[in-house]
Amino acid sequence: MAGKWAKFPHADRAYDLDAASLKKKWPRLHKGDGEPFPRDAGVLAAWQAFHAGDFAEAVKAGTGAGGAGINAAVKAQVVYAHYLEKAAKARVTLMEEAAAMADERRQEAPKDANAQYLYAFALGRYSQGISVTKALTQGYGGKIKDALVTALRLDAKHAEAHTAFGAYQAEVIDKVGGIVAGVTYGAKKDNAVEHYEKALSLFPESPIAHLEYGNGLLMLFKGRVADATKLYEKAAALAPADAMERLDVEFARSELE
Repeated sequence: MAGKWAKFPHADRAYDLDAASLKKKWPRLHKGDGEPFPRDAGVLAAWQAFHAGDFAEAVKAGTGAGGAGINAAVKAQVVYAHYLEKAAKARVTLMEEAAAMADERRQEAPKDANAQYLYAFALGRYSQGISVTKALTQGYGGKIKDALVTALRLDAKHAEAHTAFGAYQAEVIDKVGGIVAGVTYGAKKDNAVEHYEKALSLFPESPIAHLEYGNGLLMLFKGRVADATKLYEKAAALAPADAMERLDVEFARSELE
């Protein structure tokens, strides 16, 4: 984590939660990733900063707390890099760092479903940054898939992992074609759609679930532009519960302009 990070551009007091408010809203805020409410004050502080959009502080607090705090740090760094870091080289570096942190965390806590997911999440965004085709040749596809399979084995209701698994398959099919994707990576159109649909059934309030499903339809099928647009429209119309969801919603709105 180097250099000065950009500020979250949509500051809202509604996202700035004290410990009691965060605990009350925790089930909604973590409906997508199933992260348990923190027992450690440092981990709690990291998530408070994350939900408020102070991503740099979330990384600092999360890495400082260690343990489960790494999950908050990884998610904060990936969300920041994906949406707010303007320099491509710095963006990729941040994703790579986040993936390394997540990998270390999942090794020390192999039964933490969210740690497994966050490794796939960070590595997936890193792969997009260096190009999915290049990432596949370097063996990252298998690592992402294995982490997502593990996450869903540990928590079958992990909505964000379902979304990510749909996106992984769509990206692979888009880059190498259906036959190679199926034989080499086990990626199939029907399975991708099933995971997207499962994510929406588990977490219909999620902007990113709608966004990624829309992206997936464009990669998987010709002529599904209208369906993808409807998903973007749904994402844009959702009420964001925190800073991350606000960035997702604003992105959806920008894509519809």
